[in-house]
Amino acid sequence: MIDQLKLQIDQSLRDFFRRIKKEYKLHLVHPILFESIHDFSLRKGKRIRPLLLILSYKGYSSPNSHIPKSLFNASTCMELLHNFMLIHDDIIDRSDLRRGKPTLHNILKKAVRTPNQEKLGADLSIIAGDIVYALAIDAFLSIDEEPYRKEEALKYFIKTAAFTAMGEFIDILHGVQSVRQITEKDVFLNYTLKTARYTFECPLVVGAILAGADKRDIDKLSRMGVMIGQAFQIQDDIIGIFGSQKAIGKSILSDLAEFKKTLLVCHAYHQLEKQQRKKFLKYFSRTPKSYADLLAIRKIFIKSESLTYSIRKIKKLIDNSEKIMEELHIHDSYRHVIWQSFISLFKSTSQVAQGYNIPIQIE
Repeated sequence: MIDQLKLQIDQSLRDFFRRIKKEYKLHLVHPILFESIHDFSLRKGKRIRPLLLILSYKGYSSPNSHIPKSLFNASTCMELLHNFMLIHDDIIDRSDLRRGKPTLHNILKKAVRTPNQEKLGADLSIIAGDIVYALAIDAFLSIDEEPYRKEEALKYFIKTAAFTAMGEFIDILHGVQSVRQITEKDVFLNYTLKTARYTFECPLVVGAILAGADKRDIDKLSRMGVMIGQAFQIQDDIIGIFGSQKAIGKSILSDLAEFKKTLLVCHAYHQLEKQQRKKFLKYFSRTPKSYADLLAIRKIFIKSESLTYSIRKIKKLIDNSEKIMEELHIHDSYRHVIWQSFISLFKSTSQVAQGYNIPIQIE
């Protein structure tokens, strides 16, 4: 079912951009504007956000009802919101790669010749990102559903976009603050706003609202989505340090270069003794960082048991989410599919745990 739904989501994205080309005529403004947004949006991805929206909707709909084509079209709003966030995030982080290919600002800096190609790329990408957000709203409006449900779901979608921007705001502030000023509570607030809400919580809740789920289940879906999202971001931070460039599609030094205050970083700093803490800060604060610095920081995360602590936190969040999943008044077949789609996202955690002899399995 998952593979089939992903194929339909990809087809809906292609259909959407064919319509957009006719209606918005972005290619007439400049060919690179449409082509860059089109190609960036259709890059291979997990499609977890539109997938969760569809599964949640179906889980709360009548058992024999078919998924309307308009829902597939509308589900692409989640993928477009994701792309909007990625485009701006890559500018802020000055990233060169996204999903193994050049970031949008690296593509758009070649639009015309100018003395400052980097500024051109960043400026054009900010505008392109704004266009993608507008397209996300357009995609959402294509859903054919009860007007009051549609309005409520749209408000939730827009609120989520604002929450995610707040998370980015906090992330930038944390980037320039000293690690000694950042608490674990701060880290989890960032995880919730920047990742959990728009990646997991919003698509689950929006799908349920559109299908007419009751408020108690919507509240439970919200809590579960946030916890799964937090766990997913902890895993992402772990992969950013212990993964490979091929696996993550960007430089393995990028998270360190951005001075990201992750759970790994926060836990290590507060666990280390004074001399070890000074050593950690020396590596963490160095600019630019080398692969040797990365290896040194890996060793510190292992010795301080920050890696073990973070993986245990992932396990606890997933276990608590599973308890909520069992309480939901959702069709059992979709309960199973949604849960399996969650678990499939945490293979990397199990691999890292196994590689470093941490006796934890996510299954």
